[in-house]
Amino acid sequence: MASSYTLGTHYEGFIRDLLESGRYASASEVVRDGLRVLEEREQLRAAKLEALKAAINDGFASGDPEDLDMASIKAEARLSASKSARGA
Repeated sequence: MASSYTLGTHYEGFIRDLLESGRYASASEVVRDGLRVLEEREQLRAAKLEALKAAINDGFASGDPEDLDMASIKAEARLSASKSARGA
């Protein structure tokens, strides 16, 4: 199935430069390679979005937020550090 697309002078020049460099044998190869890169980027973006959605759902599932008590947080950190220092 042949298709025709207008790329504009910038991308036409870019393709021409790649062809002249010998890196690609045809404009179709350049376009296919570019589409592969775009497809990989879109798949990565979709995976990151799914991970973000999962993290948001985990946050909602973790329950209602509680007030922070800095003294308790520090005491817990000191206890944890003490256990680590003792090798427990």
